[in-house]
Amino acid sequence: MRIKQILLSAAFALATMSAMASENVITVNAKKIGAPIQSTQWGIFFEDINFAADGGLYGELLKNRSFEFTPDHLMGWQAFGKVEILNDGPFDKNPHYARLSSMGHRDLWTGLQNEGFFGIGLEEGAEYRFSVWARVPDGKAQYLWIQFVDQNTMAEHQEFTNTDLKIDSREWKKYSVVIKSPRTIERAQLRLFLCNERRRSGSGTVDLEHISLFPVDTYKGHENGMRKDVAQALEDLHPGVFRFPGGCIVEGTTLDLRYKWKNTVGPVENRPINKNRWENTFTYRYYADYFQTYGLGFFEYFQLAEEIGAEPLPVLSVGLSCQFQNDREDQHAPCTKEGLQEFIDDCIDLIDFANGDPATNKWAKLRADMGHPAPFNLKFLAIGNEQWEQPYFDRLAIIAPEVRKVHPEIKLIGTSGPNAEDDKFRHGWEAMRKLKADLVDEHYYRNVQWYKDWMNRYNDYDRKGPKVFAGEWACHDSGKKYNHAGASIYEAAFMTNIERNADIVHMATYAPLFAHVDGWQWRPDLIWYDNLHTARTASYYVQQMYMLNPGTNVLPTTLSLDGGKPVANPVAKGQDGVFASAVIDKQKNEIIVKVINTATEDSPIHINIEGVKAKNLPSTADITSLDCSDYDAENMPSKPEQVCPAHGKATVTATKKGATIDATAAGKTFQMYIIKLK
Repeated sequence: MRIKQILLSAAFALATMSAMASENVITVNAKKIGAPIQSTQWGIFFEDINFAADGGLYGELLKNRSFEFTPDHLMGWQAFGKVEILNDGPFDKNPHYARLSSMGHRDLWTGLQNEGFFGIGLEEGAEYRFSVWARVPDGKAQYLWIQFVDQNTMAEHQEFTNTDLKIDSREWKKYSVVIKSPRTIERAQLRLFLCNERRRSGSGTVDLEHISLFPVDTYKGHENGMRKDVAQALEDLHPGVFRFPGGCIVEGTTLDLRYKWKNTVGPVENRPINKNRWENTFTYRYYADYFQTYGLGFFEYFQLAEEIGAEPLPVLSVGLSCQFQNDREDQHAPCTKEGLQEFIDDCIDLIDFANGDPATNKWAKLRADMGHPAPFNLKFLAIGNEQWEQPYFDRLAIIAPEVRKVHPEIKLIGTSGPNAEDDKFRHGWEAMRKLKADLVDEHYYRNVQWYKDWMNRYNDYDRKGPKVFAGEWACHDSGKKYNHAGASIYEAAFMTNIERNADIVHMATYAPLFAHVDGWQWRPDLIWYDNLHTARTASYYVQQMYMLNPGTNVLPTTLSLDGGKPVANPVAKGQDGVFASAVIDKQKNEIIVKVINTATEDSPIHINIEGVKAKNLPSTADITSLDCSDYDAENMPSKPEQVCPAHGKATVTATKKGATIDATAAGKTFQMYIIKLK
């Protein structure tokens, strides 16, 4: 990285530039305070793709813990000895359980072994909570011999920890034990033996249901909690809004397989699983064991949003299965009030679950029973995802008014379809205006050239009617969808257009959020992880730089070359160049100027800040800089810090009109200047 360029003084930086280089003059008008910036301006979008929930953010370490995966109820498990799967268990929505019975010989063993999600990640000295619902149907006490094992070790023993758990109740009961790992290992497995108190092969029978293993140290300490390092990466972003749970899984490959939020709340042991929408989609990256356990359900989502300080933005079904996969009308819910009543109720009931009074509403009471009596203060609801034309418009026209009758305080979000520039998109906006949607969700996963061509996208948007929600977007290289640092610089540049147009664009959430290195199907993604480590991509740091410094109001900003006529906000279509935007934070008393140079060559810049009194100026401005000049650099768990922000200072010089900063915008670099006023 060229960190030295960031730390150079302004005079020295200019002295080293070619005399023939054009100087970019950025003029910020601090006297004319512009549009307010919404607290939801920058945010995140979670969809369970790339093993984002089970095997990712959700802390559960065991796969198929309730034996409900199909068609093989032992998927994820290796059974040995005498093991049966029965279906009359204690949880009506998850009826299957495993019965372990004696082999009738002290040296013939019965048991189970779980492979986890691409293995089980354990850390030396860390504690893990093993729990199981169990019974001994004949009343004769049995023991579980619990082991962490390294299946492929060359050591004498595969197991590296041993714990006993006595099962002594004829009725179903939850048992738990905390186990400390003596070593760090990325791909351990969990092994269970049926045994007696002397660790001999058991002589009786034990029934096991909902076998679970969590780190004790989860995010905020919740037992049914999130993986701490992954959740911490979200908190460190400081997002303003948190969209959930999709995405295409809201629709489902079929309507029956859509995400049903009511299945995701209540006791975690009795939440029915669902086949993940992304299991079948990409045959070239196929995962037959990709299910949703809903351990991370709507309660956990609302709780997590609250804990990271983000406004929740749930997305619910409009009664359409995925239109890409279902083109017949009979593959969707009937387009009548009666046919859509379930979907109307889902919307109203979710708002009640989030905000209602437990004394008068059953869904609010369930929220309180789950541990959160106070409301979650839900303000937004999206109905439908990335859907288009009359099948969507007609259903939304039935559902939205019914929701508004009961909850007029909630802002409703419609969608403009899967593209961002075609007839479907235009028809979507026309329909959303007629339906008086509060915001319209736009999606654009596009290559670098598209972003170059659309850097002025929101300048000419109609200011009347709905606001914009950029709900899913990311930039990738043509034909090579990696997390290139070189592509992320165009994301940073595009965000100046969003920021300058904060009066019309009220939300923007990058997508997708998560990916497991052994289980991904889509990229680029914001955060990558393996079983033990996370990597924050260059795109993550771009988002974080904006999220940590959103400001409260836009400041009018122009950019010109050598002090001449301002360039068209800021460069012509399809060109590389320098991009800029500025905001003021009235609460922190700061002016924040963001400068992005997408060109390869370094460029001298001259920042004029007009309308600031000399007595209020500091002598230096803080600089945060992200160097993306190594185009193919990609932060991954094996190399997590190839591209990271650097920090420095720039000299602030008082002038008659305000202040100036002279510096160098290095090629392919995002620089942010923070002027802390006195």
